[in-house]
Amino acid sequence: MPPQLDLELQAAVAKVSKYAVSESGDTVELIERPHGGLSLVLVDGQRSGKSAKAISNIVARKAVSLLADGVRDGAAARAAHDYLRTMRGGQVSATLNIISVDLGTRTIVVSRNSHCPVIVAHGASGELDVLDEPSQAIGIHRHTRPVITELPITPNLHVIVFTDGVLSAGERYSQQFDTLDFVQGQLSTCTGETCARSLADAILHRAVELDRGRPTDDISVAVISILARGQPDDVRRLSVRFPI
Repeated sequence: MPPQLDLELQAAVAKVSKYAVSESGDTVELIERPHGGLSLVLVDGQRSGKSAKAISNIVARKAVSLLADGVRDGAAARAAHDYLRTMRGGQVSATLNIISVDLGTRTIVVSRNSHCPVIVAHGASGELDVLDEPSQAIGIHRHTRPVITELPITPNLHVIVFTDGVLSAGERYSQQFDTLDFVQGQLSTCTGETCARSLADAILHRAVELDRGRPTDDISVAVISILARGQPDDVRRLSVRFPI
């Protein structure tokens, strides 16, 4: 059996609310998995502002609490759907993405209930795959289930997930955000301990730029990266920055 490489996990989130709206309707949560690893939950509530935030909070809290108890990702997503549908009578929807790094199976599990694709870059060349199988938002239809993809943990693996504010960026000005070309260009400069952060920041900045500084929707970008460690360091770190 070949020796395991010395790898590190990086997770980064960059988000901004719709222009002239004080509160983003997107919610992002990180939770450590009870058997090792980490899960990132990204929820986009229907509409924007406080009403959307209330919806996304309901979904995120339910998903995170179940994941913390050791519930599998697919079951947690289905339970979050059932909970939202029950709480709001099937009248409101939310998109839900769960990205889990499972150290027990040494895989990354991507669960999608969203029309937004997930971009996967892997290998030294930065080859791109797009996870875009049709998937329903949660909260409306009775038998909604997530689309689940499992990826082996390998060096130079990046999983990029975002809300529809990225998809719609620039549409008001007859422009389109070519996310694949943009991500491909950014990968060549993505190295070291700020790799995931620089990817998330760059995608968010480009989306806001295409909207000419006035985002037409809430925008959230989350990146999970697996990279080779330059030197041994067993310290776990988590940092947060946001305006107050």
